[in-house]
Formats: sequence, C-alpha cells, structure tokens
Amino acid sequence: MRCPHCHHNSSRVVDSRPTDDGRVIRRRRECENCGYRYTTFERIEKNPLLVVKNNGNREEFNRSKILKGIIRSAEKRPVSMDQMTHIVDKVENKIRSLGENEISSQLIGKYVMEELSSVDEISYIRFASVYRQFKDMTVFYNELKEVMDKDKKQHHDHNENDNHNGTNSNEE
Repeated sequence: MRCPHCHHNSSRVVDSRPTDDGRVIRRRRECENCGYRYTTFERIEKNPLLVVKNNGNREEFNRSKILKGIIRSAEKRPVSMDQMTHIVDKVENKIRSLGENEISSQLIGKYVMEELSSVDEISYIRFASVYRQFKDMTVFYNELKEVMDKDKKQHHDHNENDNHNGTNSNEE
C-alpha cells in the first residue's frame, strides 16, 4: 500500500476492524518509511448486477429501492428496521447466489414477497398489491384468500402437532 504522505510502497497494519456488518475491513496502517498513519478500507468487489424491468429496460441493482418498497409496505406496522434490512440482505444474497449478471424485477419481487409473508401478512399484501399491480378487487381478494388459507393451514398444523404431543390446545 502506497503511503499518501511520502509515497513509499511499504506499510504495516497497526489495527484491523470489521465495519458495515462485517462486509468491510477497516485497516489502520503505518508507513515503514516516514511513520505516517492512515486508514484504508477493504471490501469484496461485487460484479455489477443489472435488473431487467418489465418494459425491458435495464438498470443497476439498488438495495435502497427494495428497502424503500418494504418500508412503504410496512408503514405503521410492527416491522422493525432490522427486520426490513434483514429481508433486503436475504433477497440480495439469493439474487447474487444465482451467479447471473442480469435478474428480472419480477424475481426480485417474488423473493421480497416470500420473505415479507413470514414477517407480516399486512405488509405482504401491501407489497403484493403494488408488485403484482392488482387490476381489480377480485385479484386482490384471491391474494388475500391465499394468505388466509395459508394462515389457517399453519394454525391447523400447529394444533395437530400439539394434539400428537399429548397436549390439547382447547384445554386451559
């Protein structure tokens, strides 16, 4: 690493610390020639990722756009910022694990909805209504019915497990 003060090519690392949730390493360095101390940051270089929109246009992947959409859908809901950023992290990891240079906005929306559905059903419906561009009440009703049926099945499965484990959820 070249010293910004004397331009000598040799330095030693005095201190290293992870920052930005471990995605970046902050290194404190000291020039072996003049003793000048400076800070460098090391991060993994990610390949550029393009999002293919519905109209065929392409734009660079932007985490903050996903986060803004989730924030809007979770407005006045009991969803913490940590939960929202965790969803964005999981979605980005899924996308990048595909190893593709281009990804459809449809697939990104699908991944967000998968994650949101397990966090908050109302936020999920709000996000789905924008993402799927519900044309009328019938489409909205069908989506809502799917969520309700899924919830009913989960409660039923939970009660079945309680009954098989020797407990009866109707007994207090």
